[in-house]
Amino acid sequence: MQMKMVKKSMKITAHRGVSSLAPENTLAAFEQAALLGLDWIEIDVQLSQDKVPVVIHDRTVNRCTNGRGRVADMSVQALKALDAGLWFGDAYEGESIPTLAETLLLAQKHDLTVNVELKHYEGDDIDLLCQQVKLVMTELGIAKEQVLFSSFSTQALTVMQRIMPTIRRGQLWQQIPDNALAILDELDAYSVHCDFHFLDERTARWIKSAGYQLYCYTPNHPLLVESFWEWGVDMMISDVPQDYQSQSTASKPQEFVDA
Repeated sequence: MQMKMVKKSMKITAHRGVSSLAPENTLAAFEQAALLGLDWIEIDVQLSQDKVPVVIHDRTVNRCTNGRGRVADMSVQALKALDAGLWFGDAYEGESIPTLAETLLLAQKHDLTVNVELKHYEGDDIDLLCQQVKLVMTELGIAKEQVLFSSFSTQALTVMQRIMPTIRRGQLWQQIPDNALAILDELDAYSVHCDFHFLDERTARWIKSAGYQLYCYTPNHPLLVESFWEWGVDMMISDVPQDYQSQSTASKPQEFVDA
């Protein structure tokens, strides 16, 4: 009964949108999250050449569009002209790289909470990225509860702590380091985001006992992390959130299914 109670409350984030059903980091993938009734999406943000925050993961457009080149070397107009959907399937031909503003407007429309990962590649101006993200959020009037900043760059999170202190911050690590609590305390962090492959029960309970939210990326097979909920993990960031929904429904006792 205890395991079923844990599963009932499990929370899922759609990684780059529902990237198993639609091209990653596109409005189509974020719409899929809304259609599934999810509460959270995770996105990646970096700057175009003309300093517009755009939603794309890689340093280049090569993998997920019909173009070639570095994101930072292309204007937002050039980026928007690329096809970011056809690589995934014919049904998504013409899907474009969204701006952060477009994505946040969609999130507002569907009441989605957005985990904004601040991407940092060598040579990037972290302060400028953070300032431009703040500008977009301020212009749109995004509620502080609707956004969580995350990054592998502690520097980026430190900047956000200074310029948008009321927005939650989550430190990304592949493997949680021994000095994690000192870093998290300095950041006044809200959450820890780690690669599920490197998480063990002792570390999970250590982070949770210190009072932080604990999120895992990117477990795409729910059964592999079934025990993680018992360790105190709060959220799974997955490409296949629909599989967690199916598992949760299948494992609920009848009174939960009917509720």
